[in-house]
Amino acid sequence: MKIRELMELRGIQGVQVAAALNVSNKAVSKWANGQANPSADKLPALADLLGCTIDALYGRDRPEQRDAS
Repeated sequence: MKIRELMELRGIQGVQVAAALNVSNKAVSKWANGQANPSADKLPALADLLGCTIDALYGRDRPEQRDAS
Protein backbone atom coordinates (compact mmCIF):
# COMPACT_ATOMS: atom_id res chain seq x y z
CA MET A 1 0.00 0.00 0.00
CA LYS A 2 1.05 3.60 -0.58
CA ILE A 3 -0.10 4.97 2.76
CA ARG A 4 3.27 6.39 3.84
CA GLU A 5 3.74 8.19 0.51
CA LEU A 6 0.25 9.64 0.60
CA MET A 7 0.63 10.79 4.21
CA GLU A 8 3.89 12.54 3.33
CA LEU A 9 2.37 14.07 0.20
CA ARG A 10 -0.51 15.53 2.21
CA GLY A 11 1.57 16.44 5.28
CA ILE A 12 -0.54 14.23 7.52
CA GLN A 13 0.99 12.71 10.67
CA GLY A 14 0.30 9.17 11.86
CA VAL A 15 -1.32 10.48 15.03
CA GLN A 16 -3.80 12.42 12.91
CA VAL A 17 -4.68 9.29 10.93
CA ALA A 18 -5.04 7.28 14.14
CA ALA A 19 -7.35 9.86 15.72
CA ALA A 20 -9.49 10.27 12.60
CA LEU A 21 -9.95 6.53 12.12
CA ASN A 22 -10.16 5.65 15.82
CA VAL A 23 -7.23 3.22 15.66
CA SER A 24 -3.94 3.05 17.52
CA ASN A 25 -0.78 4.86 16.46
CA LYS A 26 0.85 1.43 16.27
CA ALA A 27 -1.73 0.26 13.72
CA VAL A 28 -1.08 3.30 11.53
CA SER A 29 2.67 2.75 11.83
CA LYS A 30 2.25 -0.84 10.66
CA TRP A 31 0.15 0.32 7.70
CA ALA A 32 2.72 2.95 6.76
CA ASN A 33 5.59 0.46 7.02
CA GLY A 34 3.79 -2.24 5.04
CA GLN A 35 3.66 -4.63 7.98
CA ALA A 36 -0.16 -4.73 7.96
CA ASN A 37 -3.08 -3.41 5.94
CA PRO A 38 -6.08 -1.49 7.23
CA SER A 39 -9.33 -3.39 7.45
CA ALA A 40 -11.74 -2.92 4.56
CA ASP A 41 -14.12 -0.84 6.68
CA LYS A 42 -11.35 1.74 7.28
CA LEU A 43 -10.41 2.19 3.60
CA PRO A 44 -13.10 4.74 2.60
CA ALA A 45 -12.31 7.03 5.55
CA LEU A 46 -8.57 6.63 5.03
CA ALA A 47 -8.87 7.50 1.34
CA ASP A 48 -11.00 10.55 2.19
CA LEU A 49 -8.50 11.68 4.81
CA LEU A 50 -5.59 11.31 2.39
CA GLY A 51 -7.51 12.95 -0.47
CA CYS A 52 -7.29 9.98 -2.81
CA THR A 53 -9.22 6.99 -4.06
CA ILE A 54 -9.11 3.57 -2.48
CA ASP A 55 -7.33 2.42 -5.63
CA ALA A 56 -4.61 5.01 -4.97
CA LEU A 57 -4.02 3.46 -1.55
CA TYR A 58 -3.05 0.30 -3.42
CA GLY A 59 -0.95 2.19 -5.96
CA ARG A 60 -3.44 1.67 -8.79
CA ASP A 61 -3.73 5.34 -9.72
CA ARG A 62 -2.07 8.60 -8.75
CA PRO A 63 -3.84 10.84 -6.19
CA GLU A 64 -3.85 13.82 -8.55
CA GLN A 65 -5.89 11.78 -11.06
CA ARG A 66 -8.88 11.75 -8.72
CA ASP A 67 -12.04 13.08 -10.34
CA ALA A 68 -13.02 16.36 -8.71
CA SER A 69 -16.77 15.71 -9.05
